[in-house]
Amino acid sequence: MNQGPSSSSCVPPRLDIVPVMDLMGGRVVRARRGERWSYRPLRSALCPDSRPVGVAEALMDLYPFARLYLADLDAIAHRGDNQRAIDRIRRRYPHLELWTDCGIHDATALRRLYARRTQTPVLGSETLRSPAVLRPAAPTARTPVLSLDYLGPRFLGPRALLTDPGLWPPRVILMALERVGAESGPDLDRLRRLSRHTGRRAWYAAGGVRGPQDLARLHAMGATGVLVASALHDGRLDAGLLAHYASA
Repeated sequence: MNQGPSSSSCVPPRLDIVPVMDLMGGRVVRARRGERWSYRPLRSALCPDSRPVGVAEALMDLYPFARLYLADLDAIAHRGDNQRAIDRIRRRYPHLELWTDCGIHDATALRRLYARRTQTPVLGSETLRSPAVLRPAAPTARTPVLSLDYLGPRFLGPRALLTDPGLWPPRVILMALERVGAESGPDLDRLRRLSRHTGRRAWYAAGGVRGPQDLARLHAMGATGVLVASALHDGRLDAGLLAHYASA
């Protein structure tokens, strides 16, 4: 496992690039700045429409990714879910690791997702009611991924979560919602600060990646990986670059 990002840490052997699909109303939508009321169906250079399975196929045709991040925005907003679409992606790619944020807020909801045995839960801080949800689950369960969600300077979630990093799982995402789809660059300063005193964890940056230079910066500072969407669909990250970071 990689040391958290810092200017003095050893550069990891590769950068884990994880494509993101935001699901709303049975479609993949283009996310921007966390303004979910304004999201519209995805328009992509990789595929002709916004059907979830079709978008997943286009992403996997571009590069054989090891995992896919799925944000079920309807479940997060408590207005239904996109589980059928997620199940279709699972059937199409049975060996693909699906990181799924479906608005888990307590231990009961987490157990329900574990019971499906098909997805790795993403615990988004914005929907968690208490850090207690992060206490160790059954040893047979998939280890969840924690997403620390920020909207600008504001942390979305229980503040106690930030004061007890001992509860955090091995993989942590820094989600900068105001940077998503905004082409403003990842939040390198906050990533560096958060990771400095939180032990040996795998850190993933989310939000703001514009292209190759941002990947190079994240790789150089020791990030384990990065979540990306717009840069893939707009053609700013191609298969050759993805292969480079997979074998760096």
